[in-house]
Amino acid sequence: MSTKHLSPEVLSERRKQAVQLRLDGYTVAVVSQQTGLSAPTVSAAWKAFREGGWAAVPVKPRGRLKGQANVLSADVQALLWQALFQQPFQVPDQVPSQWAEEETPRLIEPGWSSAGLAEWLAIQQGVALSQRAVEHWWEAQGLKHEPWKLSALATQRSQQGRWFRTAVAPHFNKLKEADQRWQGGVRHIAHPTKSLFQIYLHGSRGRLLMRCFESPPDAQAYLSVFAALNAYGVKALAFHGALLTASPDITDWLAQQASFCLVPVPADLALSA
Repeated sequence: MSTKHLSPEVLSERRKQAVQLRLDGYTVAVVSQQTGLSAPTVSAAWKAFREGGWAAVPVKPRGRLKGQANVLSADVQALLWQALFQQPFQVPDQVPSQWAEEETPRLIEPGWSSAGLAEWLAIQQGVALSQRAVEHWWEAQGLKHEPWKLSALATQRSQQGRWFRTAVAPHFNKLKEADQRWQGGVRHIAHPTKSLFQIYLHGSRGRLLMRCFESPPDAQAYLSVFAALNAYGVKALAFHGALLTASPDITDWLAQQASFCLVPVPADLALSA
C-alpha cells in the first residue's frame, strides 16, 4: 500500500477519509484496508488532525516554486537535510498488531534513496514532493554521485583493470544476481553552508543511496551501513575513500561475516563514472 503512486490531491482526500473513519471508531488496521493507505500513513494523518485539526490533514505540495523548476522552498530543504542527517529507515506497509497503533516501526536502511526521501516527506511531514524533484535537489547541493563503470575495467590494461581483475572480479563473478554486487564510498563535499561528509552507495542499475554527516563518519556509522547491506542480501561491496582496516571494530565485524565481502578501493586508484 505504497503512497508513491498517489497524486497530492488523492493522497489528501484519502488522509481525510482515514481521519473520519478513525473518528467513527475504526481501528488503524480497518482504516488502512478501507482507504488503501499504509498503517503508518493512517497514523500520521490521525496525529496531524489531533495536533492541528482538519487543516493539518492534507499533504502540503510545497516542493518546486512556480517558475523555478529546480528550486525548493527553504522549509522543504530543511526537512530534506533533517532526514539525510538521520539514520535512514523504512516504514513498512503493514504494522504488526503487537505494536501500539501510534508507534511507527522502523527498519534500518543502508541509505536514503530519492524515493525513500519522497515517501518520508509524505508520511512523516505531510509534504508532497516527487522523486525527480529530490534528485534535482541532490544535484544542486553537490550530493549526486554517479556509479563507476566497473565492468568496463575487465579487459583494460591499466592499473584500474589489474585491480578489478585481481581484487573485484573473483568476488563479483561468483554472484549471479546484480543486486548482490554493490559499490560505494565516502567523500567530503565542499558545501557552501555546512560541513558535509557523505557515504554513497550504488546498487543494481546504479540507483543512488546516501547518508550524510557533519563530521567524518565513525566506525558505528560504517557498521550500520554494512550491516544493513548484509541484511538486504548484498554479498560484495567495492568501497572507496576510507581506511577501514584501521578500525578494530570494523575489522572484527567483517571477519565474522561469512557471506559479506568488502573490497577496498586503493586510495590512489582513480575510478571514472
